[in-house]
Amino acid sequence: MVTLPVDVRDLLKAGKRLRQDRDMPVGITIFIELDASDELIDELRVQLRPRTSGAKLQIEVIEPGKAVELSATTDVVVLAAGSGSNGMVEATNVPRQANVESVVISLGDEAHGDRLADVLLQPLGDLVVREAADKAVAELGSWLAEKLPSKRLALAHNFPFMRHAVAEEAVKTTAWQNGLIGAVAVIPGADMPLMTANQAKMLLQIAAAYGETLGTDRIKELAVIVGGGFTFRAIARQLLTFVPVMGWAIKGSIGFGGTMAIGKAAVAYFDEGADMMQVAAKLRDEAAARLPKERGNAHAVEAVVQPELPLVSGDPETAIE
Repeated sequence: MVTLPVDVRDLLKAGKRLRQDRDMPVGITIFIELDASDELIDELRVQLRPRTSGAKLQIEVIEPGKAVELSATTDVVVLAAGSGSNGMVEATNVPRQANVESVVISLGDEAHGDRLADVLLQPLGDLVVREAADKAVAELGSWLAEKLPSKRLALAHNFPFMRHAVAEEAVKTTAWQNGLIGAVAVIPGADMPLMTANQAKMLLQIAAAYGETLGTDRIKELAVIVGGGFTFRAIARQLLTFVPVMGWAIKGSIGFGGTMAIGKAAVAYFDEGADMMQVAAKLRDEAAARLPKERGNAHAVEAVVQPELPLVSGDPETAIE
């Protein structure tokens, strides 16, 4: 008898949605000022090279007096700036008038960034200025992941430099969700299956960002591995025995912090080249190793290995169909 604290059918549906999100079309328009840094242009050329036909690039060189228009498929505009000429001032107005997200990226120091913000009337939150091209493009990835939530997986699927930023957004979102679940859960144990399901879906999102295959067999394998202990509920229970009055705060912080720890570890493993099953197994083993082993805590350990309130139970071959 194997009891899984996750609904595998729900995971399969999540995997299907993630595959659909990954295949969504995405359009990026790049405006390049004539005196923009060659180093920056070269880095953008390398990193913004689509891997599939679903990504479309429109590249325009900004020249004084030259009008530019956006493609109808444009989701975001990236403006590679140099000195911030009159032509670039006009170019920044194009996405604003079309209500399209835009970001100005340039190489230079803080003073250069402040001057560009003033000349182009560009909000500091939509301005990326760094002295090194690779650092600037890495920050561009974080900006894109934040500003285009519906296209995150499509961006990661087409542009590998986006993977880390997209995965980190998935971790932060899930951590906040689990923090709230832990804080408001009233029925003992009710938070466990919800948090565990969220953590499993988070892992699927990270795997999707890194280009992992999300087939039925892989998701079923993931569900079985997750069933071994993807929850920090036992640790929360132990802390509550010492500070019952502040239980809601502790459970909320552990729901948030525990999920952040799992997510950051998963991202690190994927960065190192591990696949989804390797990451899941490592996380399960780490979670089990961190559980309290002292006398009197046997029930807490057992609660993770044989979880309560199962959503799916029975033989693993039939339960996950």
